[in-house]
Amino acid sequence: MTTTPSYRIDPLVLPASLDAPDAADFLEFSDLSDALVLETWGNLDRAMPRRARLEAWRDDEYEQVRLFFVRLDGNMVARSWIRLPLKEDLADAYVRVDVRREFSGRGIGQALLRHIEALAAEQGRSTLQSFTEHAPGFDADGAGILRPGTGTGAVPAASRGVKFAVAAGYTLEQVTRFSALDMPPSDAVLDALEREASALAGDQYEILGWKDSCPDEYVDQMAVLMSRMSTDTPAGALHYDPEVWDAKRVRHVEDEWKRTGQESLVAVARHRAGGELAAFSVLQFSDEKPWLAEQDDTLVARDHRGKRLGMLVKVANLRRLAREHPSVERVLTFNAAENQHMLAINEALGFWPAGYDGEWQRRR
Repeated sequence: MTTTPSYRIDPLVLPASLDAPDAADFLEFSDLSDALVLETWGNLDRAMPRRARLEAWRDDEYEQVRLFFVRLDGNMVARSWIRLPLKEDLADAYVRVDVRREFSGRGIGQALLRHIEALAAEQGRSTLQSFTEHAPGFDADGAGILRPGTGTGAVPAASRGVKFAVAAGYTLEQVTRFSALDMPPSDAVLDALEREASALAGDQYEILGWKDSCPDEYVDQMAVLMSRMSTDTPAGALHYDPEVWDAKRVRHVEDEWKRTGQESLVAVARHRAGGELAAFSVLQFSDEKPWLAEQDDTLVARDHRGKRLGMLVKVANLRRLAREHPSVERVLTFNAAENQHMLAINEALGFWPAGYDGEWQRRR
């Protein structure tokens, strides 16, 4: 019978600031996180800046985060984290384990996973979710791939992360496509897409925009749209409770974006006759990653679909991004592989597949 070696698992204590006297562990943990991103992607596009990590990992009324690490010979070589939602999904926990490639095969990942799964059980969380990351280069239609429960997309079965998840009893429920757009997009392409979309939307809608903070007159409507991200987007068999949003929660998210150093550009489509917001899209930019912008949520309310509003708000935001942040070389976005409508919009804009995430779930 094979036994897994035991390792000392230490909690990461977040410092008050990056230059606080006790910030050394956080800074090393952040360096480890960057190294793990580089191992998979070869660049830091998907790495959060230190300031963003420090703020995003703090507890608030909506979520608790706990982070852990393992050292070998005095150096951090592996990490884990667990996120516990506090408003919805009270039976769920989101977990992650990462081990530097050169230290794999020693049972470190298994020890970290057992540890955070035990924490989840102590909190009464019976559904665990995680994700694996996969650079392009594998044949999604060839041999040696694993398909999710949705039947759309694939991940390489021989991947270290996939083998680890399968061995731990997790099921691949969904594949997310990670896409990138080279900036700036062609004005001719945007013009043509905007004309085509406007022909369907007609003059029923107006496109509005703001930066960082939603105007008070629209914040309640934004709460409604943001709540629908939990009900109106594809999730396969992944468990999510419908989220309840109000103006306070919108302001909380906006404040978190600011604390993490992100500027948010928001474009919305407003129905002229009814006055309601029918669609929205958010782009985020950070001075700490001036070459990059990230596409956050985009949603068109069900009653207003079929009018190409998603295209209109995305085009408006990309034009503004190009004007205000010419340093941006790429925009990143994530979409469920089965979300063909949004993928078609992104492909028309020029987004290309940059990788894939496997979305995993285990029910106790």
